[in-house]
Amino acid sequence: MLFNRYSAAITAAATIQSVAAQTYTDCNPLDTTCDPDTGLATYRFSTDFTTGDSSFDGWNTTSGTVTSTDLGALFTITEQGDAPTIETEFYIFFGYVEVKMRAANGTGIVSTAILESDVLDEIDWEQVSTYTDEIQTNYFGKGNTTSYDRATTVTVDTPEDTFHTYGIEWTASATNWYIDGAVVRTLNYADAVDGTNYPQTPMRVRIGIWAGGDPDNSEGTIEWAGGETDYTAGPFNMYVESVSIINYNPADTYTYTDQTGDYTSITAANGTSDGTTVSSSSSSSASTSTSSSSTALIATTSEGSSTTGAATATPSASGIVFSSSASIDGSRHLNADAMLSQALS
Repeated sequence: MLFNRYSAAITAAATIQSVAAQTYTDCNPLDTTCDPDTGLATYRFSTDFTTGDSSFDGWNTTSGTVTSTDLGALFTITEQGDAPTIETEFYIFFGYVEVKMRAANGTGIVSTAILESDVLDEIDWEQVSTYTDEIQTNYFGKGNTTSYDRATTVTVDTPEDTFHTYGIEWTASATNWYIDGAVVRTLNYADAVDGTNYPQTPMRVRIGIWAGGDPDNSEGTIEWAGGETDYTAGPFNMYVESVSIINYNPADTYTYTDQTGDYTSITAANGTSDGTTVSSSSSSSASTSTSSSSTALIATTSEGSSTTGAATATPSASGIVFSSSASIDGSRHLNADAMLSQALS
């Protein structure tokens, strides 16, 4: 388990977690009033990074240089200090994200695909290249790093030589991690300190690579990464072929109405969809129209008339409730198209 590596270097744990997830926030709504987050106003957003420079439309490069190649977006570390990173220009508010990725090789190199919010809610995939048959899952609520027992290590075949699809299904009551369509971990809302530590605020998708084994890092960080990085053995390359995103609550903007960081305090403005706009209603009936919605459509697994392995949309006083089972059989294979079809069925 990943926790064993953390416990061996607990004095450096805060540094490990901060760098590993490449975390930051420009404005934290828990501390001050921030501008609304720009939302994804459609249900679907997909990127094929093999198609050239135009494939980066909808993405910002926040560090280094990322280029399109025949294998996908290329993230390269060639020297100390390199940490190329991209993130979406928009936020989603519950949904499904899948990243088809081939992780980097080399001692101490960390390939990451994460979701992160302004209040530092976070859901992670992290592949530490030193360990060639595994990838790690993790999560944080509101930047809370008071404990380091949240991570798990998942076996995966040759992640540095083979493309795998890493998925995150994120709703108000549960989060599922997928590898190639199979569930490998489930986190329920109640299991994250009764929801206090559960990621539940609008998030961007952030993808990047960094050297956990950099000689200038703390001893604990280098130990967690499996040893010092030898830059002369590079370059170290991560490829991301494609990304598919489903936003369960399409909207132009998301606004924090208070400083609780609770999903019920988030309002969505001018919600739209791919040709079908779901409109909220103050009554118990739900309607589909071309009008906009001023209320967040909360995606949840604990309400509505769902059955195991299925997702349904049911009326609610606050709008449409998307519901899917949190207890999904690990043999069930899903992809973004199937997720969207189920959510809209």
